[in-house]
Amino acid sequence: MSLYEHDGAYSISFRGQELMHSKASASELLLGKLGIERVARTPGARVMIGGLGLGFTLRTVLAGLGADAQVDVVELLPKVVAWNREFLQDLNGALLEDPRVNVIEADVVERIRQGPSDAYHAMILDVDNGPTGMVKASNDTLYSHSGLRAVRNALKPGGRAAFWSAGEDPHFKARMETVGFRVGVIPAKVHERAKRAAYVIYVADL
Repeated sequence: MSLYEHDGAYSISFRGQELMHSKASASELLLGKLGIERVARTPGARVMIGGLGLGFTLRTVLAGLGADAQVDVVELLPKVVAWNREFLQDLNGALLEDPRVNVIEADVVERIRQGPSDAYHAMILDVDNGPTGMVKASNDTLYSHSGLRAVRNALKPGGRAAFWSAGEDPHFKARMETVGFRVGVIPAKVHERAKRAAYVIYVADL
C-alpha cells in the first residue's frame, strides 16, 4: 500500500493499482451524503464509516450531522490513519480531530460481527473494491448473506446501510433483499463533470 502526491493531488495504490485519488472523489462524497440523508436531523445520530481512505466520505458525513452526533471511523490499515494525520491535514486529515469522530483501527468486518445490536442509525461501507474484494480476501464476507445479516443486526430500526461498489452486482442486490433490506441502486460518477457514471452506491434501508 503506497501514498503518492503530485502537484497537490494525492492517491493511494495497492500493489501498483490505484485505489483512490483526491481528484476523483465524487462517488465518495455522494456515498457520505446518501448514507446519512435519513438521519441528518436525528438527535445524537450514531454513524459508522467503514474505510477512511482519503477522508472524503467523512467530510460529507460531518457536514450533514449535528454537533451531538458520533461517527465511528473503522480503518483496517494503521498507515492510512497515520497518512491522514501526517500528510493529508490540508485535504481531510484534520477532520479526524473533530470531537464527533472516533477512529478505530480494526477490521470492520469483525467489528460489525462482534459489535452490539441496534448500535447505529447509519452504516457507510467503502470496504475494498465492493462486493468483489481486491485488497483482503476476507473482505468478501461483508457482502455475503452472513455479513449482510450482521450489518442488519448492527442497525437501529429504520436505519440505513450504504455500500460503495466499483460496479453493479445484481447478485449482491438480491442478497441484500433476501436478508430484509429495501435496496436502491444509485449510479455514481468518478468526477462531478463526468458524462457517465462508473461506480454504484447501494442504499439498503430497514
